[in-house]
Amino acid sequence: MPASHPTQKSVWDLRRNELLSSLARPPQATFNRSGRLTALASASRRVPDRLVAESLAQMLESVTGERVLLLLIVPSDSGATAKVWSPLHSLPNNGFAFADQLQHLDGFDRLTLRVTNHLAERPFLSAFFGHCARHFGHVLIHVDADAPRQALAEAAGRASATYVLAQQTVDSLFEFNQLDRELRQAREGVATDLKLVLCLEHDEVPQPAEDFIKQIGQPAHLNLHESPATMDALHSHCGGPWPAAFKSDVRRLAREIGRCRVGLALSSGGAKGLAHIGVLQVLEENGIEVDVVAGTSMGAYIGALWAFGHDGQFVERKARELEGKWGLLKLIDPAFPPRRGFIHGHAIQQRLERSIGDARFEQLARPLRVVTTRFDTLERVVFSTGEVSPVVLASCAIPSVFVPVRLDGESYIDGGVSDPLPVDVLREAGVERVIAVNIIPTSAFLRCAREHEREQVDVKRRRFDFLRLLNQQINYFAYGNILDVTQRAVIGGQIRAAEDACRQADVVLRPLACDSRWHDFSNPGKYISLGRRVAEENLADIKQLVNRKEPIHEHETPHHELAAAA
Repeated sequence: MPASHPTQKSVWDLRRNELLSSLARPPQATFNRSGRLTALASASRRVPDRLVAESLAQMLESVTGERVLLLLIVPSDSGATAKVWSPLHSLPNNGFAFADQLQHLDGFDRLTLRVTNHLAERPFLSAFFGHCARHFGHVLIHVDADAPRQALAEAAGRASATYVLAQQTVDSLFEFNQLDRELRQAREGVATDLKLVLCLEHDEVPQPAEDFIKQIGQPAHLNLHESPATMDALHSHCGGPWPAAFKSDVRRLAREIGRCRVGLALSSGGAKGLAHIGVLQVLEENGIEVDVVAGTSMGAYIGALWAFGHDGQFVERKARELEGKWGLLKLIDPAFPPRRGFIHGHAIQQRLERSIGDARFEQLARPLRVVTTRFDTLERVVFSTGEVSPVVLASCAIPSVFVPVRLDGESYIDGGVSDPLPVDVLREAGVERVIAVNIIPTSAFLRCAREHEREQVDVKRRRFDFLRLLNQQINYFAYGNILDVTQRAVIGGQIRAAEDACRQADVVLRPLACDSRWHDFSNPGKYISLGRRVAEENLADIKQLVNRKEPIHEHETPHHELAAAA
């Protein structure tokens, strides 16, 4: 807002002075942050932040179904004509005081506010933001790069989250640090939790998280792939469709702001975990987007392929490469002597790397969390940075079958030992809606499966079967032999943990079969079909969860009497 001049007795000047005067009274109550306000800034002038803000506002209305206001904070010398705005307390019907200044766009409303560096404007901004939050489901505050820092400081102080668009250049990251310091100074030493949103150009690969931590003290919060990171790229896109990756990432950010992110938890289960593939295929076919994937053991392997960007059909083709009687042999690289395990696991890691290369977590198309277990302490360790394939191998390292995997000087074993169904990992990441795929059988199901096995054995015992007898004597995986006993002991500990996790999930899928074996990789089609069937049976519940609109009904303590009247 332009500074007042005594010689200009406009309606705006008179009402503005009255407003600021009334706001000078001591506050009535301690201010509480509102969950409806989100701040957006930029640490690079090459990033088309206005475009991202408008796309985000449109997506936010789409995913929440609530009324969205995009509030543009621009400097007063931008050349815009001064508006005559009514003061907030002038409307007895509690309507929005600036309704006549709104621009009604496709899916959202836009309002432009011109500000100066005048200190007296800061309390007005505080009341103004609160007033907007009371009349809109979500307010996205986009602060122009040339706007005074006090405007961004006030927006960051009121917002539930502050996102900063940047590029992975030295200048942009320096600007991010400078912005953080200036906001800290403007807020009198109070730190602002700035979330770095990385704008990646076509085929640009994000730097490792460790590099960002060294430069700005935190990893990138989210990547916008295929972003028009220059004005030339922006102009070339005008009138044309946006890249699918860019739109998908913006929708993911919108769901985060709207608190309706969808997470997918994939359990351990060995070959039975191939059912995860069928679930993924059904989700894809019905346009259900997943924001974060968390996987344990086989769930981590399938989740890594999907998070990399491969679709369910590709993952099925990779699984069917093991189809046939001797398919399992492709996964075995014996350890000799078998002192710590029978299999090294290098063959499994190499198979994964043929599909994802040496990809790092930061480079994945979807955020991924992989659960492992530290061998020495048996505590759960969740990985979300670094190279993916060795971490996935560690998550799959079944005790006594695989040699423990070394990562950064520590030994790790199967994540299923500590967390077989990582629903809590998604909840800790702030994911609001969780779909869990649980391959871990219950005791009652195991009882039924054992009865089925006995029926089959009784039939076979009617005739002498030399191969069956030989298999029982030399196959360590056969029923009752050492590796089968070990796996049953592990599953016994997993059952209760998995059931506890299911109670934390919103939708639980259980693709279980009585005749399943954890090492039965030679029959992938059976498990994939099972996963598809269970997902389709629960499709109505999944759609209801994903499409549910949850309006925000939060009460915010007024900061001033004027704000309370608004």
